[in-house]
Amino acid sequence: MIKRAFDLLAAVVGLFLTWPLWLVLAALIKLDSRGPVFFTQMRVGKNLKPFSLFKFRTMVAGAETSGISITVGADSRITRVGRWLRRTKLDELPQLLNILKGEMSIVGPRPEVPRYVELFRNEFADILVLRPGLTDLASLKYLDEAGILACAEQPEIAYCQQILPEKIGLARLYVRHASVALDLAIIVQTLLKLLGVPFVFCDLAGPSLPAKIRSWSMTGRIKAMILKWRRPLIIMLDIGLIIAANYLAFWLRFDGEIPSDQYALFVEMAPWLVAIRGMAFVAFRLNEGLWRYVSMWDMQNILAGVTTSTVAFYVLVRWGMHLYAYPRSIFVIDTFLLIGFVTGVRLPNRILRDRFVFRSKTKALIVGAGDSGERIAREMRMHPSYRYRPIGFVDDDPALLNQRIHGVKVLGTLPDLQRLVVEHEPHEVILAIPGMPQALLRKIVSELEPFKVTIKILPGLKDVLADHTSLSQIRSVDMSDLLPRAEIRLDANALRNLIQDRRIMITGAGGSIGSELARQTAGLQPEALVLFERHENSLYTIAKQLEDRRLSACVHPVIGDVTDARRLSVILKQYRPHIIFHAAAHKHVPLVEMNITEAIKNNCMGTRLVAEAADRFGVERFVLISTDKAVNPTSVMGASKRVAELIVQDMARHSRTCFLTVRFGNVLGSSGSVLLRFQEQIKDGGPVTVTHPEIRRYFMLIPEAVHLVMQAASLKEQGAIYVLDMGEQIKVLDLARNLIRLSGFLPGREIPIRFVGLRPGEKLHEELVGVGELVERSSIDKILRIRRMGSAGAEEVSAMMMALEAAAYLNNGATGIDRLHDLVPDFHRPDTEEDATTPDADWVEEEPAYSIARSGGGAERLAFNHEGAQPIISPRSP
Repeated sequence: MIKRAFDLLAAVVGLFLTWPLWLVLAALIKLDSRGPVFFTQMRVGKNLKPFSLFKFRTMVAGAETSGISITVGADSRITRVGRWLRRTKLDELPQLLNILKGEMSIVGPRPEVPRYVELFRNEFADILVLRPGLTDLASLKYLDEAGILACAEQPEIAYCQQILPEKIGLARLYVRHASVALDLAIIVQTLLKLLGVPFVFCDLAGPSLPAKIRSWSMTGRIKAMILKWRRPLIIMLDIGLIIAANYLAFWLRFDGEIPSDQYALFVEMAPWLVAIRGMAFVAFRLNEGLWRYVSMWDMQNILAGVTTSTVAFYVLVRWGMHLYAYPRSIFVIDTFLLIGFVTGVRLPNRILRDRFVFRSKTKALIVGAGDSGERIAREMRMHPSYRYRPIGFVDDDPALLNQRIHGVKVLGTLPDLQRLVVEHEPHEVILAIPGMPQALLRKIVSELEPFKVTIKILPGLKDVLADHTSLSQIRSVDMSDLLPRAEIRLDANALRNLIQDRRIMITGAGGSIGSELARQTAGLQPEALVLFERHENSLYTIAKQLEDRRLSACVHPVIGDVTDARRLSVILKQYRPHIIFHAAAHKHVPLVEMNITEAIKNNCMGTRLVAEAADRFGVERFVLISTDKAVNPTSVMGASKRVAELIVQDMARHSRTCFLTVRFGNVLGSSGSVLLRFQEQIKDGGPVTVTHPEIRRYFMLIPEAVHLVMQAASLKEQGAIYVLDMGEQIKVLDLARNLIRLSGFLPGREIPIRFVGLRPGEKLHEELVGVGELVERSSIDKILRIRRMGSAGAEEVSAMMMALEAAAYLNNGATGIDRLHDLVPDFHRPDTEEDATTPDADWVEEEPAYSIARSGGGAERLAFNHEGAQPIISPRSP
């Protein structure tokens, strides 16, 4: 209501003050070129409702029907007067009429044309809960948007993929922090920028600051020097203020003409006054704080320090030195003046807030004494609803040690973290470093593992736009934060060119990978998206998700089985897909070991049937989603996926369809993921079961895996096998420990870890490159190309496939294993070699060394007592 009243008042006053200018501008527009004075364009407003936006015409008549839909640099369609209107932003004046009509506001997210809103419909739905505005945060950053786009090779693509997403982010920031004060700050900053005044009133930190304003920032060298000599400089300044306040008090008391005897008193007592006030300032820590974070706590100390020193000085003068000639009014005047001076130098550009004192039940130790940490500490002190009490900061800058921010002391550096947790016993450790490196995060989590303390973190730097950090953004650390994975840099142009206006088919569309492929593909505007899935419930779920995101117009859910050749032919003939992502497969290793023939049917024969159908119906690209378990496989699942790779490579030899394969590691959060199993076990109170203390795996997030698939598909290299450079493998035991720790429990003490032995077909370490394979760099960073050295002939593969499928049809698992060995000679099942399983063991807080004991034909059960001193051996049946 207040915002709308302000908008109406501002619009009425603006129209009243500028109507003569409207007449002048209308005349100039008509004299400069033919056409109407005003230009109207359809924009999307509050609650995604369209409206007509008014502007002064700046382009030649009919310009919207020729050229691109955005304005770039020195666009030839812009008139001479229009160029001046755009530079001064006077072309936006008619939007005061939109504000009067209730379609717009003075401040709010800038309205976009429907075409661009449809690209990010979900994001705009979140933003346009408010009326669009005449100016906003994005307007401050992109004041010369046309000039920025002029530097791009493809302006419209640059706008959609770079500028528009950042505008959306800034709009979200505004929606989250919308207030009258923020509106006024944006209005003032907009006026300052239009006038070319290099002063930051509404601060957009980091890259959001315009270059002209950034150039006024203090250099790092000067800032470092001031930080180094901060305390001596503050002490010298305070001494000068004490002397100046006392002298001014005499000057005011005697109307500007201080008698000689009173001046002698001033000179005689000034050193005593400086000494007493100096000791009080030290006692109340007035020379320790960082001025940019001055708060009500500092104000209290200033009042207490000055008042206490005044009382002490009065006692010294009147009763200690018996100087009754010293005017009593000087004490009062001097006190008020000094409070004003000390406060004045410490509170520039700050708005005083109401005093609020609150002690939370939750003690928080904040790691990071920068701007984010300061904002968190300030919110903790001022907002009782958060129920936090900051007990200290930890920062890696030794220069900040023992300094205070809002009264909260910098207690130590990162190496002191464990000691500080022991001494101060915080309930939570808040990592207030946006975009914290994963290596540092893993190190901190590891150091805090022995302590019963909750760990929370800020979002990534991209999510904390303009660094307006708040307590509401803090979240718990999750496993994805701790993965030492390689970041995939997406080529957005390549992906959009791959998908946009194309017909896409995804088999296994209801699975973890297939459903994420469907979500990402649907957002890239395909002509048609065929979701092929045999499980009705899974297909329904992903179809409803896309419908909820308003992406269902192009989606075609199809129930079907990849082993049904006739159904595949009907569907491919009907939809004629350009690209097929083949994600349908049985992937759970132990279940596949127990259902060998079904795995062969689905993973091998299903791949062959889909690949042959793709070739027959002229599909442009076929992408097989494989696994690192296909490398030197030890399981039926891995061997069957390796056979699927051989089928695809065989098809690539003679088909016009581009066949390629993508391998990746374990996907966190996918169906059957060890992460979900661990979470269930932790929820039930444990134990968490790990197969072997040394088992290691490559791990990825579902979006990362899908990004890899789509990036590889864009390369279009016939018969290629691609794999992500996933860095180091992670011990599953470490994954279990971290997950228990992040769930708020102590590993070994509150949630035990039990080793249960390797499962059938499981191996200790996964591999990226198999026997007879070479790894090469691809044209995309972090994606490797696998080259196979020698392979079986096409006729030989075909014959062996017939034998394999025959075994599957006859439900003969043993023969199926033999045929898999024929096709994949490096397939070796663990049960044919020395058994490498590990007996059960409970892991305690300090993990002791362990050994495996055997006697006769049976395994032994290995456990540890809770002191971790001696192993306890008990028999177990094999």
